[in-house]
Amino acid sequence: MTAAELVHRLKESDEPALYFEDRIVTGREFVSGSLRRAALWRDRQDLERPPHIGVLLDNTPEYLFWLGAAALSGAVIVGINSTYRGAELERLIEHSDCQIVVTSSVHGGLLEGTKWWGDSDRVMHTEEESYARSLAHAKSVEDELASPAEDDLYLLIFTSGSTNFPKAVRCTQGRFARTGSHVAHVTGLGPGEAVYASLPFFHSSSLFTGLASALAGGVPLGTRAKFSASRTLGDIRRIGATVMTYTGKVLNYMLAVPEQDSDWDSPLRLAIGNEASLGDITAFAARFQCQVRDSYGSTEGVIIIRRDPLMPPGALGTADEQIVVLDPETEMECPRAEFRADGAILNLESATGELVNLNPGEGFEGYYKNEEATTQRFREGKYWSGDLAYRDAEGWFYFAGRSNEWLRVDGENFSAGVVETILSRFEGARGVVVYAVPDALAGDRVMTALEMNDPDQFDVDAFDRFLKAQSDLGPKWMPDFVRVSGDLPKLASLKIDKTRLRKEAWNADTVYWRPSRNESLRALTPSERGSLP
Repeated sequence: MTAAELVHRLKESDEPALYFEDRIVTGREFVSGSLRRAALWRDRQDLERPPHIGVLLDNTPEYLFWLGAAALSGAVIVGINSTYRGAELERLIEHSDCQIVVTSSVHGGLLEGTKWWGDSDRVMHTEEESYARSLAHAKSVEDELASPAEDDLYLLIFTSGSTNFPKAVRCTQGRFARTGSHVAHVTGLGPGEAVYASLPFFHSSSLFTGLASALAGGVPLGTRAKFSASRTLGDIRRIGATVMTYTGKVLNYMLAVPEQDSDWDSPLRLAIGNEASLGDITAFAARFQCQVRDSYGSTEGVIIIRRDPLMPPGALGTADEQIVVLDPETEMECPRAEFRADGAILNLESATGELVNLNPGEGFEGYYKNEEATTQRFREGKYWSGDLAYRDAEGWFYFAGRSNEWLRVDGENFSAGVVETILSRFEGARGVVVYAVPDALAGDRVMTALEMNDPDQFDVDAFDRFLKAQSDLGPKWMPDFVRVSGDLPKLASLKIDKTRLRKEAWNADTVYWRPSRNESLRALTPSERGSLP
């Protein structure tokens, strides 16, 4: 099965294939619209270069039409992250060898200052009259299209870039179709159902769990231009969506919408995604009377860890036996974590290692034009995820952060993820992240950023008392800087942007600090802020 075959199955269907806000696109219209855009691509394509089409759009039908066009014509869609600007945006487009960029008035201005700005031959604006005329006069290319093979490249999906410049993950026609079939099977998609995708279509969640599963399951897909927590439930009711995809903070933002008596009464039976907190999973399932299936996963798609109702609090879940935690230096399996009666980990440093798949098979198809990163992930037949974890005596996995999120304070190494788990207990905190800021003497100092439901009501003394009351919070894990905000900076995936937080350090929002370890937290003054390195 290929992506092209999944799209082609809709050719004769007059049933809805796409719900976009108030618009309905039938299967027949979807295939027809995809073929017209394939014709536009044919007229502009340089056969001597990689057939890559950059798409810089919101979740509009145009984005879906171009995904269909690439599937049918054997082209490659490069999903361009709209949070990038200037030189970094140009670098992303150039690195992925885009021949053209499809954009609109919403995002087209982002190209200003790049070599693509004002280039009418390489940039197509979907709202311009010339674009509409070209579509109207496009001749059918259906008879000219060769059937793409399973191993033909179909998508370049950039990683989130939360730690450095994003890598472009290769996805073939076959992987897209196989993943869609798998998700459709595990979610039990069937007649009369629909899938709702809330995140941008340059994100793997909306592409795989959303579009691919809908196509494979033969059900329509719903979306809107931009995620709206207050409108999502209305969209779900209107289109009869039974499955919703999510990642990061989507559930959290929906829970922040004032509760209604009718929240439980919707067709939604399953929310499927990753990186939601245990509290959000429990609250969302109870409020909307649905199942939440949260698992660990990445864009590369090699390691899957599934939640289990029997797992202890804070655990990530279980995985197949080839998933282990290895010491990156010795490549030996790390010892199991040992806990005190109060939950504190006695051997965190030795128990924490990197999540590794000992037998990865063919799930990951490599990074585009980045052999070094591909080699870094695959070493001696093993797949190294770059994520930290530890396991308890019963084999449950616990997430401990990214491999570059080790903090070193006074000679002690520990991971940000463990501290985040503890700090997330603070009442009123919608989001918690922990990261290192530099210190000439200690190596690192611990900083945390809190996204509060009501930042104006934040009580620094109460937070300090909370910290001191956490028996499993190691003395060197104690935050020296606390940033408080009602809305921390986000990536397009709605994950909190740690890279930006590290760069801004204490130079943004409301920040509290403890000048020395034995002092209490207090507001950081402007003069103190200016004197810090």
